[in-house]
Amino acid sequence: MVTEIARLTIDPARAAEFEAAVAEAEPLFRAHPGCTGFALERVVETPEIYHLVVGWVSVEAHNEDFRSTEAFQQWRALAGPFFVAAPEVVHLQTVIGTVEVK
Repeated sequence: MVTEIARLTIDPARAAEFEAAVAEAEPLFRAHPGCTGFALERVVETPEIYHLVVGWVSVEAHNEDFRSTEAFQQWRALAGPFFVAAPEVVHLQTVIGTVEVK
């Protein structure tokens, strides 16, 4: 199991529109068999920064399987217009403790 963290920078004046677009895209992620969880988090101190947090069964489930789907293209069509910088994506593997991603 891995967790994808995508740092997304948007225009904070469009936050409500962006959040609505991500809510519309959520089922696209959850429908993928490799997805184990999904959340969007906003950085309190820097309101133009969001973290998209997605649980995956493996890095390959995200990078190879999901990214090759029409669902990924739909996600980018919904959220991409709000990005003011390219997303920064990392994959984490927990070595101690647990965090639940809803």
